[in-house]
Amino acid sequence: MRAALRLSRLIDALNRQIARVMGWALFAMVLVGAYNAIARSLEKELGLALSSNAYIEAQWYLFSLVFLLGAPYALRSNAHVRVDVLYGEHPERGKVWTDLLGGVLFLIPFCAFAIWISWDFVSNSIEVRELSPDPGGLPRWPLKLAVPTAFGLLGLQGVSEVVKRVALLRGMSAEEVGLEEPATVDRDGGGES
Repeated sequence: MRAALRLSRLIDALNRQIARVMGWALFAMVLVGAYNAIARSLEKELGLALSSNAYIEAQWYLFSLVFLLGAPYALRSNAHVRVDVLYGEHPERGKVWTDLLGGVLFLIPFCAFAIWISWDFVSNSIEVRELSPDPGGLPRWPLKLAVPTAFGLLGLQGVSEVVKRVALLRGMSAEEVGLEEPATVDRDGGGES
């Protein structure tokens, strides 16, 4: 169990680091979006070509990456959408069992299926070095490669969460298991904690 929990912590650390990078990607997305809005407005006023399809596509590429690669950390930090109609009424042990069975029966198999079903779509895109059909657009294949990568990371995080639930059912505490995400922001003072 200790070895499985070490693996779980490594997976958590990987997805935490990716989430930090995605936080910066979110910031970049906002900057690109603001630039696009200002550039389009100035184009009308000044008659200059300040924007391009590449900037517009960069904005939605960044959004896609934030969503796809941020999902594993959302699962890790328990910030994902959950059906509380059933889950909220369970006692703690029932919630642990729900998380365990949901991970084993639904999440991990779905991630494996998503990787399998997307692979031809992605490998074909990589093979032809797919580009945007829009003039001045960006390559599409790197974004498509993010799909199986994201489901792989989400599946790994699912494995990590299953390991933690098994450890809880074996009598370990949430702290021993590493269930609680370390605080990074002091909610009262706004600084690092």
